[in-house]
Parts: sequence; C-alpha cells; structure tokens
Amino acid sequence: MTDLPATLPAASPPAPPGWPLSRRVQLVRNVLPPLIVLVVAVVEYAIAQLPSPRSEVWAHLLFYGLLGPAVTFFSVEWIAEGTRARERAEHELRGTYAQLSTSHARLRAVQELMRDLTDAPDMGAVVEVAARGAVRATGAQHATLTVPGGLSASAVGDGTGHAAPAAGRYGLRVPIPGGGALALHFDTPPTPETEALAQALAAEVATGVEAARQRTLDLMTVYSVDQSIRAERNMRRLLARVTHNMAARAGAGARAAYLSDQDGVLRLEYAQDAGGESSSRGTLAPPFALRVAQAGTPLVASADEAAEVFPGGGICTALGFPMRDEEELVGVLVLGDARPDAFENARLPLLALLAAQATLGVRNARAYLYSEELAISDERARIAREIHDGVAQSLAFAALKLDVVTRQLHSDPEKAEAEVRAATALLREQIREVRRSIFALRPIDLERYGLLETVRRYVEDFGEQNGVRTVLNVSGDIHLAPGDEAMVFRILQESLNNVAKHARAREVTVTLHGGARVTLRVQDDGAGFDPAQISGRVSSAGGLGLMQMRERVESRGGRYRVLSEPRHGTLVEAEVPQA
Repeated sequence: MTDLPATLPAASPPAPPGWPLSRRVQLVRNVLPPLIVLVVAVVEYAIAQLPSPRSEVWAHLLFYGLLGPAVTFFSVEWIAEGTRARERAEHELRGTYAQLSTSHARLRAVQELMRDLTDAPDMGAVVEVAARGAVRATGAQHATLTVPGGLSASAVGDGTGHAAPAAGRYGLRVPIPGGGALALHFDTPPTPETEALAQALAAEVATGVEAARQRTLDLMTVYSVDQSIRAERNMRRLLARVTHNMAARAGAGARAAYLSDQDGVLRLEYAQDAGGESSSRGTLAPPFALRVAQAGTPLVASADEAAEVFPGGGICTALGFPMRDEEELVGVLVLGDARPDAFENARLPLLALLAAQATLGVRNARAYLYSEELAISDERARIAREIHDGVAQSLAFAALKLDVVTRQLHSDPEKAEAEVRAATALLREQIREVRRSIFALRPIDLERYGLLETVRRYVEDFGEQNGVRTVLNVSGDIHLAPGDEAMVFRILQESLNNVAKHARAREVTVTLHGGARVTLRVQDDGAGFDPAQISGRVSSAGGLGLMQMRERVESRGGRYRVLSEPRHGTLVEAEVPQA
C-alpha cells in the first residue's frame, strides 16, 4: 500500500514545455484511460494477494477513496485551465477588435481628410478642412492650424465649430512641413500612436496646402496672362508677355515664338535668352518647331534640336507647344534651358493652357491689325472724298473767279477787285478747313500719355488752333479699359471738331468726371442746332455722326445725349461704366 501514492502522478503525464493547452488536453485524453485501467488492474491483482478479506476491503477503500478525488481534482483543474485560457483569448480578441476599430476609424478620417483637402477650392477652405479633419482623426478636444501667410482655423471636438472652447489639459504641437503648425488639445495624455498619427496628418496638410498654393498660382498666372494679352495689339509685346509667364512657371531660361505667315510658313517672331532679345526676326523655323507643329502636341527636343532653336549656346533642352485654333496652325512656342532635366516635372496642362491663350491673343492682335488696315483704307477714301467735294471744289471755284478777274481787270477794275477779295476769303476759309482736318486727323498716343494727359493736350491745342477759349475740368477717379478710353477720346475729338466747323463758338468747356460711371461733357456757347434734323450727319474729320457716336457708347453699356437749341449752344454728354 505504500507505493500507491507514487502511482497517482502518472495520471498527469508530462508534456513538452511550451505546448498549447489544446495539445496537452488531447494527450491526457488519449493516455489517461489506458493508464487508469492498467493501474486498477495492477492494484486489484495486488489486493487479491492479501491474506484476509478484511485487508482486501480496507485496501479497496483506501485505493478508490484516493483515486476518485484525485481524478476528479485533476479533471476539474484541466477544465478550469481551459476556461481561463478561453477567457484570456476572448479578452485579447476584444482588445484587438477595439484597436482595429480605432485604427479603421482613424484611417477613414485620414482618407476623408485627404479627399476634402483635394476638393477644397482655396487656401482658406484647405485650412478649415484640415482643422476639422485633425479633430476627427485624433479624437482631440480642440485643434488649431496655422499656415504661412497668416491663415489659421480652429475646430472643436464635434468638428463643426470654429470658436475655441476651453483647451484640454494635454497639448500636442506638430510642425507643418514648409511652415505653420498643428496644435491639438486632449483630455488625456496622447499615446505614441496618436502622436504618430498627428505627424502623418501634418504631412498630409502640408501636401494639401502646397496643392492649393499651386492651384492659386496657376489661376493667378492664367488671369495675369489673360489680362496682359486681352487688349494687347503689339505682337512683339504680346509674345514677350506670354512667353515670360510660361518661362517663369517652367523655370526656363530662354523662350521663342514662331508664327505662321500668310503663306503658312513658320517664321521667328520673338526670341530671348540669357544674351537678350534676338534680332533674327523673320528667319525660318528650325526642324524642332516644324516637328511640334506637325505633331500638334507638346514635345521635348533633343540637345541638338535645342541648340538649333537657341543658337546662342548653353541651351541643352527645349519644350515646344503648338498654337492652333479651330482652322489652322497659328504658331509654335518654345521654352529652353541649360539644365538637361529642366522640364521633367513641368506642368504641361498649365503651359498648354497658356499657349492656347496666346493663340487667342495672336488672333485678336491680327484681327485688330487687319481692322486697322481696313480703317486706314476707309479713312483714306473718306479724306479723298472730302478733298474732292470740299477743298478741290472750292479751289476750282476760286480758280474760276480768278479767270473772271483776269478778263475784268481792265474793263471793270472795281468788280475785278471784289472778285479777288471773294476768292481770297474762300481760299482762307479752305486753309482753315484743311488745318482743322489735319488737327483732327493727327495721331494721338493714348497708350503713351494716358487718357487724362491726352485730353489735356488735345483741348489746349484745339483752343490754340481754332482761336477758341477752352476750359478743362477733371474730377474723381477715372479707370477705363483701353477700348473705352479710345472711345471717350474719339467722342471728345468729334465733338470739338463739330464745334470748330459749325458752332462759331467763343468758349468751350470740357468736363471729365469719374464716379460710379465716367462722364464726358463738351459744352459750347455757339449757334446751336436742332438735333432732330441732323442726327444722322457725318462729320468731316472723324467720320462719326451723332447717331454713330450714340451707338458706340450704348454698345459698351453707356449713355449718350446731345442737348442743343438754335442760338443757345450745344451740350454733348457721354457716360460709360468704370473698368
């Protein structure tokens, strides 16, 4: 009986260390039943060898009294250990699920922030979206974001407010790459994971701010180019401005523009590199420009092709853009630089848009030049008609009078003298008419002097040329588009010309006032007239009658009126909107 306790530990066979509980349970299940049978058989055989039945009874009681509780204890212990292991696994699984849920929520918040940053229309919206996104992603009580330029935004825990509540007890400040900072406030200390997330958010915010800045720069560049070429009529200045903006955006050191002539041949119109503007205007385009024109898309030149475009030396690469409209090729723009990789990261869509704007500018400039040629041709025809119908007729009439004088000189000296006086008066009147026409047709450089100085000079010269006292009154701020300035000055010119020809005035007052609208008034103290009778009359100098001047002003959103009565002078008034 002394060896029985030594046999019980055999019910728990040893297992290799580090085995999982499921493997140990499986081992016990497979080994323990046969082991118990073997032990019972051995014990029963040993008990059967005892000398008396009484001893056998006590032996049975002792053996089964120990074996039953021992087996029950070890079985319950194994079951308890399995239950504890399952509970630990469930607890770990819940913790892992909570961590995954938190990570998923933060990842979703980061994705929403990236999407919102991409959709933000301007820098202010980017800052506001970033502050709200930082609160959602990190769970902060309050966030404040500042970026270079003085822009800042705040958001509270629900992501909807802009006024800062009481700050949390624990603060976290993360610098933004490129400038600025993201300040977060928490009720509890931020974890290392939260700090890492804040760093990642700062990087995303920096990317969104830079993208918004680039969009703003692109819009400003497009607007600047549009403003600079909208009313530009000088082809060289137009191309200089466009290529300058394109070169600045691409970081190029050289630029050239080739335009198609009337025969469809590409020729150099403008070029500039480190050595200054090129003087080879009109030369044929190099093969690279022809290749860009044929391809119809932006192309990058080889080193040899770039050297042909910019022969001054030092240019290693070039980027060409075609200029096409709906009908034909207008030209080719080429940018060049000394760096071989200068255009690897070029913003081709923006540069192509600028080239398209240049196409419109070139078309407008050419249309203006063509219309200017037509206007010059029409003006020459009008001057020829006026000379034929006015000065030529008067000179012919004066010649006839002088012929009559020749025949009457001896027979009727008094009558001949009267005819000479009449011819002299007629010639003097025609001389004044020619001088008025020359003064009215004299070119005026509005672009050089500006509207106000040009008006001052013209009014002063008009008084001297026509022996009329002139008064000029200017008040208010005047800002007009170039086309409106030309129209206002043309109306002034036509009105003064009519005063010189028809009014017989002694004084003319010109008033130019700037307010919500720019108002021009020309008032004389002359003979006056009935506007209803001569509203369609065309003047001799400028070719614009009252009706034409009214139509020109009203076509630009302005108002035009003429007030006059016989012997009470005339008032011409025109109003146009400010630019």
